[in-house]
Amino acid sequence: MGTYYLFIVGILFILAISDLMVGVANDAVNFLNSAIGSKVARRHWILLVASAGVLIGSLFSNGMMEVARKGVFRPENFYFSEIMTMFLAVMLTDVIILDFFNTFGLPTSTTVSLVFELLGSAVAVSIYKIMNTDGETIANLGNYINSGKALAIISGILSSVVVAFLVGMVVQYIARLIFSFNYQKNLKFVGGIWGGIAMTAITYFIVMKGVKDTPIIPKTTIDYIDAHTTSILLYSFLIWTILFQFIITVFKFNILRFIVLMGTFALALSFAGNDLVNFIGVSMAGLKAYQVHAANPGVSPDALPMTAFAGEVSTNMLYLFIAGLIMVLTLWVSRKARTVTETEVGLGRQDSGVERFGSTQFSRIIVRISRQFAENLDKITPRFIRKFVAKQFDTSKAPKYNSPKGTPAFDLVRASVNLVMASILISSATALKLPLSTTYVTFMVAMGTSLSDKAWGRESAVYRITGVITVIAGWFFTALITFTIAFGIATALYFGKAPTLIFILAIAIGLLVKSHIIHRKKTKKEQEEEVIDEISIVNRCTNDLGKYLKQSIKVYNRTIDGLTTENRKLLKEVNEEVEELNMEAKKMKYNVYNVLKQLEADSIETGHYYVQVIDYLRELAHSLEFVSQPSLQHIENQHKGLTREQSTELKDLSNKLSELFDDILFMIKQNDYTQVPDAIKKQLDILEELNKIRRKQVKRIKQGETGTRNSVLYLGLLNEIKNMLLHTINILKAQRDFILNNIE
Repeated sequence: MGTYYLFIVGILFILAISDLMVGVANDAVNFLNSAIGSKVARRHWILLVASAGVLIGSLFSNGMMEVARKGVFRPENFYFSEIMTMFLAVMLTDVIILDFFNTFGLPTSTTVSLVFELLGSAVAVSIYKIMNTDGETIANLGNYINSGKALAIISGILSSVVVAFLVGMVVQYIARLIFSFNYQKNLKFVGGIWGGIAMTAITYFIVMKGVKDTPIIPKTTIDYIDAHTTSILLYSFLIWTILFQFIITVFKFNILRFIVLMGTFALALSFAGNDLVNFIGVSMAGLKAYQVHAANPGVSPDALPMTAFAGEVSTNMLYLFIAGLIMVLTLWVSRKARTVTETEVGLGRQDSGVERFGSTQFSRIIVRISRQFAENLDKITPRFIRKFVAKQFDTSKAPKYNSPKGTPAFDLVRASVNLVMASILISSATALKLPLSTTYVTFMVAMGTSLSDKAWGRESAVYRITGVITVIAGWFFTALITFTIAFGIATALYFGKAPTLIFILAIAIGLLVKSHIIHRKKTKKEQEEEVIDEISIVNRCTNDLGKYLKQSIKVYNRTIDGLTTENRKLLKEVNEEVEELNMEAKKMKYNVYNVLKQLEADSIETGHYYVQVIDYLRELAHSLEFVSQPSLQHIENQHKGLTREQSTELKDLSNKLSELFDDILFMIKQNDYTQVPDAIKKQLDILEELNKIRRKQVKRIKQGETGTRNSVLYLGLLNEIKNMLLHTINILKAQRDFILNNIE
């Protein structure tokens, strides 16, 4: 039995390392968003500043098992075996869930996920403990669980989301009125005061959230800071203001860069100093529990109470430093960290373009109401005020950049507001001992400043709102799903012991590997799409053509097979494939503007060719959709199937279409278009065959051989087959003409 629990401790440490990696990948967005979005410096310099904050913060970590100290559960009322089951369920759930969010680029709270995982596993073990204890009922659950803490966390989430969004929105509006988008002009007048306020807030944040309550800082020093907070803040403001105004005037220094980098350092330090323990705290607590068990060799694991474990659990400084190094390494090499950061930066960027999220009815209603409110507000606002506001929010006066890739998502004014307001809100909540999540605060401040800065214009508002709603829904989904999964895993481990543990580990490893493969493929494709020049456009279009044509004829043939055999399952699979093709074509079409902007000025023919091919691919996808969807609906509605004669006609057409598509694919692959006239002749022959089949169907209708539903479906299929032929030959001609023109 001792070997089993030693194995669990080993698993907990392996999971702690994995949790550090997925945790940093998720939480990196908290301190990297503003610096990367504003392009305050090259990415490696930003990562160096953040790495310094993470390393120093890990040494300043208070070393306490946060969840135990907050009292989500009462460890003294559990036995050693029960505690280890709970901790193992927590770590397994945490790694899987955070990796899932990272794969899809959605930021979530590691603190909230850990708390609800521990709550779920503790509730599960408590219920089974009560069931096996005479005289106890479910009413005694309060003896094991501190439900009040969970409710406090939920209320903290709700309040912090609203407050952070409103504060970010208001402060950014004021900042933009002061600086305008041509901020460098006004920086020399008010930069000193702005910098004084910003650095005072960041300094206070570092003290209150980063290094307070750590064993390294003497208690007398912390007590002195608490007693003289007001005077320290005042002197800090005066010193920073005078210093900044001096270097602005004498050296023309852009202090906003310094503020953004210092804010990045402060948030990184806070993250490591306070959230690090969320990743390794459970594992370190498991080690402590095992040490208690080893010190009592004569006591059964099922009878050893964790009374000695109820207090604060210190963490060895060496473990903290090693954990800090792992986080820094992850920060540099993790692609998932970059994916999560890009999600938040994309939702807050100043310009419109390809949006990651779609629109919903709810987001459209919000935008419609907001526009009406703004129009009514304009009517009652004096003209001179409207004129002044319009001047300050005129983005045409913003600094210009030579290349779209070099253009920041937003400027340094907004980046500094993001960091300063997040620092103030988090440190204020810490001083008031209010529960909140740094992820929620930093994200909602960033979204509030985006809205106020008019980044959510008519071109992008519905998509950005959908994105924000999706992320917020994901936060609450985190609490629900982590509680449920931890409850289920704890239940399985409680009854299944070692065999169940091995089975769950195998599933967890499989899920992690699968998500890694999905993310790697997604990242590889995005990297290929980032390279935009004449050669890459031609190669990409050629590859897309081959893939689409091959997939199109496959989908068409499977649709005809499913329709003639009335195979509903096959038709549903085909419809899913068509939907994926349609979404891919839609994404490419929406990305046309971005691609054309990045092409060289003399690449007119390449741009024209690209637009042509994308349009034809989009139309081809539509035709496939109009073939597969009506076929599925016809079978699902239990309408009468095709006649034997109709099935034969469609299968003959499928064979001829397949032959034509094979010829076209061969020409594109070999880059040899000498056989284009033959392909056009085959197209005309198939079109003539279509006309004959259509006449036969008209004759069948007149003779009453087919009903209304059958006739509508069949004639619709013939029409879409005709469209497929036209679009495909147009694609072939466009490809041929472009290649021949470039050769010449």
